Amino acid sequence: MKQILSRLLVLGFFFSMACQDNAGSPENLHNQNKKRTHQQQYPDRDNRQSAGPEASDGGAGSDVINRHPDRLIYTKHARCRMNCRHIDEAEVQEILQEGRINYRKSEPAGRPDPKFALEGTTRDGQDVRIIFAPSKRGMVVITVIDLETDWSCNCK
Repeated sequence: MKQILSRLLVLGFFFSMACQDNAGSPENLHNQNKKRTHQQQYPDRDNRQSAGPEASDGGAGSDVINRHPDRLIYTKHARCRMNCRHIDEAEVQEILQEGRINYRKSEPAGRPDPKFALEGTTRDGQDVRIIFAPSKRGMVVITVIDLETDWSCNCK
């Protein structure tokens, strides 16, 4: 009986060692790196408590984007779209500061610069999506989209 117990104990020891070695396997290391990369790209996603709109889209409190940049740089396209849609610079700044990040329309890992789609309502009631790209020179405003009205525009 003693021999059987000692053999079971030895087998249990080897089994537990084999399980510990598997934790460092290439597949597990790959999965851990993949999870770490995801957490770096979406740092506020996995720490959310609520399931409301703020939880799914990234609220104004998220710090994945600088909401108070030193400089806003407007592309020619953004200026044209702003003109067509009657959206001014103050409204663009307000959406940057208070808007929700729509991760489905964003490219946080984009190259050469990441792109973030922020959505909100302007002071005159327009529901808009504005695409921002943080860069070394400042925050680039790429385009401005009215989510409800299809404005006629000749922007190229």
